Amino acid sequence: MKPHVKLAETKTPDGGRLTLHEHDGAYTVRLNGQALMDSTVATSELQIGELATDRFPRFGKSRVLIGGLGLGFTLRSALDGVGPHGVVELAELMPAIVEWNRTHLAKLNGALVDDKRVQLHVADVWAVLSRAGSARYDAIILDTDNGPSAMVQRQNARLYDDAGLKRIAAALKPTGRAVIWSASHDRAFAARLTKAGFKVEVLAAKVHATAKRPAYTLYVADKVVVAAP
Repeated sequence: MKPHVKLAETKTPDGGRLTLHEHDGAYTVRLNGQALMDSTVATSELQIGELATDRFPRFGKSRVLIGGLGLGFTLRSALDGVGPHGVVELAELMPAIVEWNRTHLAKLNGALVDDKRVQLHVADVWAVLSRAGSARYDAIILDTDNGPSAMVQRQNARLYDDAGLKRIAAALKPTGRAVIWSASHDRAFAARLTKAGFKVEVLAAKVHATAKRPAYTLYVADKVVVAAP
């Protein structure tokens, strides 16, 4: 039996223990020993990138913001979606996650961090949104923490409250879309999205393509265009 190898370790802003492990070619990030993400179950991460970009013109100049690098699967699918002339702004709070992608995860998706279409912000996505201004992005993808239920950093909850969702709406172009990953279904969160000016579709997502049952929830939120009086 091949061993589980701990490759790296760091601390979260809230003092949690974040570790990267490898086993038989698969990678897992754990928070205080609990699996947070795994390279063998990345179907939903790929899906959110596809949902965010599926309406983009192939050779357009679309701009996407991703909150959360993780193991790089969402970045991979977003780059596929924006095409050769698009831009993906990537906000990752933890410098160690960026370093791990460039080193230990280089053969997984890590090389994409340095793709010429990527603008990397080693910063809280909240800070990036705060200085984005109005109507900057064609799509915003949040794969941050555990979704509306913050796990890695308590401050992440502000992304998902009324004020946070209004900020996301303001940063989107009039026909923009937000796609948000969540570990569980949250009716109140869907209602807040609607209140913030979005038309919301709630999708169940599988852990992997052959899973019998969905495990996660994806919120696809299209900005509602308000007609001029």
